[in-house]
Parts: sequence; structure tokens; C-alpha cells
Amino acid sequence: MTQIPQFSGVLFGAAYYAEYQEEGTLDRDLDLMVEAGFTVIRVGESVWSTWEPRNGEFDLDWLQPVLDGAHARGISVVLGTPTYAIPPWLQTLHPEIAAIAADGHPIGWGARQEMDQSIPVYRWYAERIIRKVIARYADHPAVIGYQVDNEPGNNLAHNETTFQAFVAWLRARYGTVERLNEEWGLVYWSHRIAEWSELWRPGGNLMPQYQLEWRRFQGEQATDLIAWQAGIVREYARDEQFVTTCISYSRPQISDDELAASLDITAGNPYYLMQDGLSADVDLPRRVEWWHSGPWALFQWGDRAFSSAQERFLVTETNAQSIGGPWQNQPPYPGQIKQAAFALISRGARMIEYWHWHTLHFGVETYWGGILPHSQRPGRIYHEVAELGASLKRIGGALDDFDPDADVLILYSTDTKWSFDFFPPLATEDGEPDRRSYAHIVDAFYRGLSEVGAQVRVQHTRQFVEQDAAALVARYPVLVAAAEYVADDATLDALRAYAEAGGHLVLGIRTGYGDELARARRGVAPDRLHDAAGVWYDEYSNLAEPLAVTAAGVGFELEPGSQATAWLDVLNVDTAEVLVEYEPTELGASAAITSAAFGAGRITYIGTVPNRPLARSIARWLVPSTASGYWRTELPVTVSTGRSGDHSVVFVHNWSATTHSVTVPDDCTHIETGEPIAAGFRFILEPRDVAVFEVTGSHA
Repeated sequence: MTQIPQFSGVLFGAAYYAEYQEEGTLDRDLDLMVEAGFTVIRVGESVWSTWEPRNGEFDLDWLQPVLDGAHARGISVVLGTPTYAIPPWLQTLHPEIAAIAADGHPIGWGARQEMDQSIPVYRWYAERIIRKVIARYADHPAVIGYQVDNEPGNNLAHNETTFQAFVAWLRARYGTVERLNEEWGLVYWSHRIAEWSELWRPGGNLMPQYQLEWRRFQGEQATDLIAWQAGIVREYARDEQFVTTCISYSRPQISDDELAASLDITAGNPYYLMQDGLSADVDLPRRVEWWHSGPWALFQWGDRAFSSAQERFLVTETNAQSIGGPWQNQPPYPGQIKQAAFALISRGARMIEYWHWHTLHFGVETYWGGILPHSQRPGRIYHEVAELGASLKRIGGALDDFDPDADVLILYSTDTKWSFDFFPPLATEDGEPDRRSYAHIVDAFYRGLSEVGAQVRVQHTRQFVEQDAAALVARYPVLVAAAEYVADDATLDALRAYAEAGGHLVLGIRTGYGDELARARRGVAPDRLHDAAGVWYDEYSNLAEPLAVTAAGVGFELEPGSQATAWLDVLNVDTAEVLVEYEPTELGASAAITSAAFGAGRITYIGTVPNRPLARSIARWLVPSTASGYWRTELPVTVSTGRSGDHSVVFVHNWSATTHSVTVPDDCTHIETGEPIAAGFRFILEPRDVAVFEVTGSHA
């Protein structure tokens, strides 16, 4: 059995593909890596057709010079299994493994992950190449770990074999068609089935209970794939070698906390918009789901990665420069490479690895910029990466025991996310279903908290219900359930117990409205919580336009421009105090935010999706004392903190193009330089700058 990696320091490097390079560049590349402070590279995961150019004909020796050269220079290696991009000979030999889309047509060859990875014949060939590659290199001293597959879960395969496996999964889960009919409400629209063979295919399905179970089944397919590969690799791996995969959190098949359970450490791939996409004083929309925009979103990615296993994580891919198509060119402003790396480290990253070493000269990712440009001559990007490498070398093992701080716990419900993908409560501006409803609701709370300096820990609902309420309250005095729509009774009771034990529970829209199958509950909303919250509702409305709000409660201060957006619950107030009210409407909705004492704690209900000013107002009220407040900073300067042994570690970022300063509140040490800094010193942050301080004692 392998184990959580025991290395010291933050690993630093890039994906390296010598097979994409011209001959004669290996030594030059590795020497440049040493000069840039590299300690790790990832190799081998994308070229099954190089490992096995023809069926049963293996070429396993081509990687030996790469591993030998890396080891000779003190660079460690993460070796990948090449199972996510299959060779043409396998496509030709077994066309039946092509993944079938929802419309019944094959996805088509010519990209990657075009196959249904659950099909036994695919698994047979994949296992053969995994065993060949891992057996060949498991004993190489450069190899410290393995990445199985790559960004799994890209497709929801609708193949006949997959559908029949789904039917078998349902039979094991429900036992009889009578129970399935009852649980899914299949009396509706004459959908009752008499035999399992009568169940319709998912491609045309409109029933939300069916869809949720289909997504849960699909999630298990990705989880099983990774656990299966990890089990094979562990047959060869040394005890000190770790096993992981790289997660793209936007992939539709991913249930990341379940997937990570079979791994030694979580790893993932944050991509983000550079330039003003990393400016705290500029607001740019997220252009595609896997691109993050805004410093808050980069911190959020780190907190999501931490949430997968509630442990620190590896960054297996991230921007070196422009990422995307030839029409998407936003290389970083000077300083942003270091800023982004330290933002991820501040939320728990133990490795920063770029995609990738050199910019490709061919293929669809020709303009996904690497550390080296197309000319292969080290330029500004290389030198900034090298500066970051030098910084991490100076920091050394100072962050080995680092644990990020958190003022607030936010729940993440994969089930609700999947349900809202299909059956969303919010609408887009043109009135169409907003398939990103879950993200829009949760992001509103996270961003508001982040922008006032509150630090967040994200926890999956499954992880939350397993913990003792009093212990949670002691560590996280505020808990936000932004949209726990798909929730069983035990989850809602755990939320109630958290407040009763002394925590401040914050409920957002749709929480307590659905059950574990996304059926509308028969109880008064929010079910099992309305009496404790002192508020209830049975009417709700989408908002086509934002609605102004005013403060009604003592001590609740609203930022100018605060508005309700997208949704409102028509709240009926029993015992709660009204904190914020809507401007008068014909619908008669009045209370927007209420709060009530319950047990030793409190429950606050937020009946809308807050805009940025309202979200920040809520955050300031929930968390009046933050590390940013202690350091007397505000945007575009952020403060992130954590503990390492008996020391506090403080990351201070200037996310802007202008110079800012901070007055250091305690005696501390600048970690990079070792320079002692006295309390009261005015520290200058240059544009796009970041500084890391170590403070002895309890303050941060």
C-alpha cells in the first residue's frame, strides 16, 4: 500500500514531453529546469501509441533517458498511465468502444477520451499497457509517484453496455420495479414500468429522479475507473511512491470526494484567466466553466481541491501563459505567475506543476503556452518561473506542516449540482434554464466572503454529516448551506444539530426543499428547519431584474448597491428577526434575510441570491473579524493565513497594477529572505506582488 507523500518543501516543475521535442534537446531542457529550480516533472500519460505502436508491440525504453537525466539532476518524476488517449489501432480493432453520446451517435475519433472506459475490452487493453509501463519503471529511483489516467470523467457515455450496467445498478439499489415506480413517481405521464426491460434510455429522459440517479451511476463509473487503475499500479509501486490522478472539477462524471478516496493525495488542474482576470479591482466574467476569473475564484479552486479529501493537494497542471485556442491569448502580466502559485499554496497546494514545459508546435494545443515559447529560447515567462523556483527553494520546508485557516465552512453538494444541471431553479438573462445555477448560488456566497477577507473551508455534504456537531462548531463557527436542495433527512437534521450546538447556520435558497431523490418535500419549507429558523415559505419567484433591499435589523449594515438577484422566497416570519427587506413589490414579499436564535446557536435565512455588495454585507456581518482586518487591508490587497507548527504563516497579495502598502501588525519574519520585520513597519507591495511572513504566536 502506498501512502501520503512524505516529501519536504513544495514540489515545483512542469509536465514534460520529450517525445514531442526534436532529438538533442533533452539535456538542454533538463539543465534549464535545474536552473529554474525544478524538483519534479510529470511524464508519459498522453502517448499510448508511442508506448504500444501496434497491438501487442511495445516500445518501453524511450523514456529511460528522460528518467535517468532527471534523476542525475535531482529532479523527481511522476509517471502517468496513458489510458485517456487510445491509439488508432485500438479504435480500428474495436470500434465498439467508441463512446455514444446522448443523441445515440458515436462521439467520433480524433480528440481524446472518445471511448467508454467502462467497456471490458477497453479495460483489457488498458490494463495490459498499464502493467507494461509501470513494471518497466516502478523501480527507477526518479519515480516518486504515479498519475493514473488524466482528467477523468470527460463524457457521460450512453453505450448499450453502460445502459445495461445502469439497469443492473438500479435493480441492486431498488430491488423491484414496484419500488422504482413509487420512489421515482413514475405514475406521472404514464411512466410506470412492469419489467426492468421497459426502462427507457437516458438520452430523451425528462424525469429529474431518473436523471439524478443516472448521474450518480455515471459518477461511480469514473470513481471505479480510477480505483481500478490505482489498484493495478499499487501492485508494482514502492511503499514511498504515491498514486493520484489529476482532476478537472468541471468534468460531468466527477464526484471528486468519492473519486479521491482511492488515492493517496488529491491532485488537480486549475486554469484561470490571466491579466485582468487576476485583478481584484476588475470584474471579468468566466468565459468557460473550467476557466476561473478573479483572485477569489483562484482561492475557491484551492478550497475545492482541499475539500476532495480534506487534505492538502497537488497542482498537476496550471497556466504558464496563455491557455486555450489561438483566439484566446492572455499571457500573464509580470508578477502574476508567482502570485497565482502562492495563492494556491496558501490554500494547501504541496506542488505547483505547469502545463507544460515547452509550447507545442502541432496539435490542438499549439497555443496553450508553455514555459518555453515556440522559439524554445528562454524568455520572460521562463525567467519569472525561475524566480518562483528560487523563492520556493528559499522557503524550503517552512510550509511542511501548513494548514490553511478558515473562518467559515461552506457545504458542497455534488448531488444538488447534478440535479441543477438538468432541472435548474434559475434562468439566464434570455429566460433559458441556467445550467450553472448551483455554481451561481454557491459562488455568490463564496465570493462575498472572500472579498471581505473571510477565509473558507469547503466540505462535501457526505463529509459534513459524518462529523460531530460540537466539534464542527468549535472549528467552524459559521456554516453556509447555500443550496442543499438534494438532501436527506439526516443531512437536514445535521444542519439543525450544528446550530443547536452553538454554530451560526446560514441557509440559502432551495435548502430543505428537496429530498434525496430531488423530489419536492411535503413539509413546510425549509423542511425540518423552519421552526428552528423562525421563518417559512410556500411561495417563491424568479427575478427578471435585480431588486433593491434595505436594512431592517439593528447592526446589519448594507453596502450601497445591495440587491437581490435571480430568485426570492416569499418569507413568512414567525419568531425570527428581519435583518434585510425587499423594496415593496406586488407579490408582497418583504423579508429578504432573517435570523433567529436556536439552541446555543443561530439560524440565518437568506431568501435570494445576493449580488456582490449584498454578499459582502452578509459576509461582514457573519465574520466581523478577519485576518485582512487584523492586517488592516482591503481589496485589491488580500491576506491568507494558516498554521505551520506553532507559527502563523501570512500570504499578502496585491492584486492590482498600482503600489500598495501594509503596516505589519506583529513582529514577524519575511520567509523568503529571512529578514526580521518589526511590528508597525510599513511594507511596500509592488504591483502584482506577493509577500509571505511567518509570525510566532497566536496572531496572524
